[in-house]
Amino acid sequence: MLSSFLAEARLWLLSRKPWLMLLGFAIVLALWYLLVDLLQVPRFKELPSLLTVVEEWVSKDPIYGISIFTSEYYRHIFTSLLRVGIAFTLATAIGVPLGLFLGWSQRFREYVFPIFETLRPIPPLAWIPLAILMFQGRETPIIFLTFLASFFATTLNTMLGVRSIDETYVRAARCLGANDIQIFRHVVIPGSLRHIFNGLQISIGVAWFSLVAAEMVSGEYGLGYMINTGYTMIAYPTIVIGMITLGLVGFATSMVVSFIGARLTAWQASGNGKLT
Repeated sequence: MLSSFLAEARLWLLSRKPWLMLLGFAIVLALWYLLVDLLQVPRFKELPSLLTVVEEWVSKDPIYGISIFTSEYYRHIFTSLLRVGIAFTLATAIGVPLGLFLGWSQRFREYVFPIFETLRPIPPLAWIPLAILMFQGRETPIIFLTFLASFFATTLNTMLGVRSIDETYVRAARCLGANDIQIFRHVVIPGSLRHIFNGLQISIGVAWFSLVAAEMVSGEYGLGYMINTGYTMIAYPTIVIGMITLGLVGFATSMVVSFIGARLTAWQASGNGKLT
């Protein structure tokens, strides 16, 4: 796996993609510098300048206490990574099997899916009072709130993956003498893998923004806590550092999920029918 990852990374570095990515980042940074530093647009006058944020981020003695040279910065990152890792693992372990059964069994879907669809639109922030009442300590409510959004994304995409499988494959398996368990193992699960990993890639993203919202409400460390503390302490460069760090870490985790999914679904053809 590691050698394959390194080989693909080398090919990616030799392609046009990293240059285009860097160009996109350069355009965003140039706009930031233009609007805040050069033009000083009134709407953006309170925002920290690009140079101020960079100087604070790489300072060995940061004014607001957070930079790449402070241990607290990495503690915030590690704490958020750990929380997302736990919540994402739980969402995958519960959401994938549930989604498979929702897509496979019509009777199970008729009982469970209406409840699922009723709960799914409720935002994680609305669960905060109940999470605090249900779970003790600081960590468990945060992980629960992070788990919720990730769970719904994982389950729904898994179910859609099962529903997208061409019925022809199921009929062919039955003609060859396969029973329901064998069809489920050898047709349904492999056939829905692409949708499952698409869902997991979405899931890891929504887990991050749910985590930040939860950490702003409860928590002692984490990127969300760092951003919220920066706001209450009027440390605007810290807010931006936290946001950029969150984006970079979230992007990295999403790419890891995407890479694993690409490895496990490389055998699949591009087109699928629909399982009725």
